[in-house]
Amino acid sequence: MESYDHIPILRPEVLSILKPEHGNRVLDVTLGLGGHATAFLEAIGSEGELVGLDADSQNLEEARAKLSKLAKLPQLSLIHANFGDISSLNLGCFDIIFADLGLSSPHVDDPARGFTYRENVPLDLRFDRSKGKTAAELLESKRAEVIADWLREYGELRQAGRIARELSVARPQTTGQVKAIIEQVSGRFAVKILPLVFQALRIAVNGELQMLDRFLRAIPVLLKPGGRVGIISFHSLEDRRVKQAFRLLCTPEIHPVTGAIARAAQYLPLTKKPIVPSDAEVEANPRSRSAKFRAIRREPVPFVVESEQ
Repeated sequence: MESYDHIPILRPEVLSILKPEHGNRVLDVTLGLGGHATAFLEAIGSEGELVGLDADSQNLEEARAKLSKLAKLPQLSLIHANFGDISSLNLGCFDIIFADLGLSSPHVDDPARGFTYRENVPLDLRFDRSKGKTAAELLESKRAEVIADWLREYGELRQAGRIARELSVARPQTTGQVKAIIEQVSGRFAVKILPLVFQALRIAVNGELQMLDRFLRAIPVLLKPGGRVGIISFHSLEDRRVKQAFRLLCTPEIHPVTGAIARAAQYLPLTKKPIVPSDAEVEANPRSRSAKFRAIRREPVPFVVESEQ
């Protein structure tokens, strides 16, 4: 099994804001290679528990090998699953919930995963290669109008229609063939267009935004009173959803007639603005450049004094 260097993005900031403590129960829904999970395990100690999810079975096994080498391992449960399916897993409640929505290092560095256009490899783009259609299979089965919608919505591309028509006609089977099509259509702008095309196809293949929406809706059921949830996003489509979901949770319920607060907000923001990497981190790890970290805390259960009878 090939090993990849992985630098956890915003690791000090994540720990400082989410404040994992001894004995905490932590849920990492995007385990990757275990970079952030390692830090959580060190903080929660032998009395804590970490549950890790990843849709990529190969990532999961690499993380398992890494985390099992820790000198003092608390209770650890690693599950092959997409975080969008979390409501069906019956995992209980957590003190900390964390998600890092970016690609893991192997997805970028291993050409065999089919996420890169640096080499000509089969066009896959699935996080979970045990099920679902590859990007090549989807392009072969969908009409140009559907492909254009993906490019427009998930890649925010102005040339969506023209690119979609070419992809629909060519039905590319490899990343190199997609690259050649984009270079033909976009000319010298291909270097900027290519990442957006691959982003759009990847999001479509994995249903990423739909899965994110399902995960966000599950947070109130999964988070303990006093618990913290933090999410790192990497593009506006993700960040916008996280921002809106957190804002809704942190907004008090207003009486429809009086306009007064009928119920106080059950969550408080831990980040007034998204936390972004420092210049030093971006220089050391250029992949962190577009990262944004947002976090909220669920209010503790209020202490109610019973009136004397």
